[in-house]
Amino acid sequence: MPVAPPRPKGPPLNALRAFEAAARLGGFRAAADELCVTPGAITQHVRALEAYLGAPLFDRHARGVRLTALGADALAGFTQAFDQMGDAVQHMRARAATGDVHIAALPAIAQLWLSPRLPALRAAFPRLKISITALETPPNLKREPFDMALFFAENGMVLTQDALLPVAAPGVTMQALWLSDATWDRDWDHWLAATGQSPRQANGAVHSLYALAVAEACAGAGVLMGHAALLGPYLADGRLVALGERVALDAPLVLTSPHDLTRPGPMTDLACALKENA
Repeated sequence: MPVAPPRPKGPPLNALRAFEAAARLGGFRAAADELCVTPGAITQHVRALEAYLGAPLFDRHARGVRLTALGADALAGFTQAFDQMGDAVQHMRARAATGDVHIAALPAIAQLWLSPRLPALRAAFPRLKISITALETPPNLKREPFDMALFFAENGMVLTQDALLPVAAPGVTMQALWLSDATWDRDWDHWLAATGQSPRQANGAVHSLYALAVAEACAGAGVLMGHAALLGPYLADGRLVALGERVALDAPLVLTSPHDLTRPGPMTDLACALKENA
């Protein structure tokens, strides 16, 4: 009778993924953030892979980790492999044509720019199920299942330019408290330097969400350094007024996508609608 001995097992896929992310991003914590696990889980996966190989992939030191020669030599191949796997998954998702559209966006963009446009988009594309995920940093579109990403960046389909300008509710002056947010905590410094004014620290509340800072400004709590790309409706209807000159920013609001937006299809149509309504 034929003999069918058990085949030797390779390392778990999660261990390979943890190694590649940690090696590419330069640390276990960054890899944990990207893979949505704990740094301890990354450590365990990497140790399991090192035990399987019988050799270290990272040198551990007080300030973090550094790739060994073995790890550095392997990184390019694993990065290419996982990128190709991500491309294959995106291709399957596109071919499946489920009508689901997943958009990643900076929280401020999701709340202040994209959310007001969703009713019109859903009316224009009734067959698409549009969902939004707010992220602090742009996703890796080769790896993560997003169809579009909306962030302030230098590369991508430009939706609208951005600029800084101090804004406040009608009647509030520049002598009021200066509000700020944790995401753009250097905006005041940038605007003051660009307009040739003396440095001054914001002395009002600091909010973790830009939308909260905007709500506080509308309520008359102080002056906020506004992003023109996000506050157009507020300035147009008078909820906020400009209290100083605009300072153009290099990074516009852009749309990026893993899909080929030069080819006809619902993703291209949706991207065009976003640009037309910017």
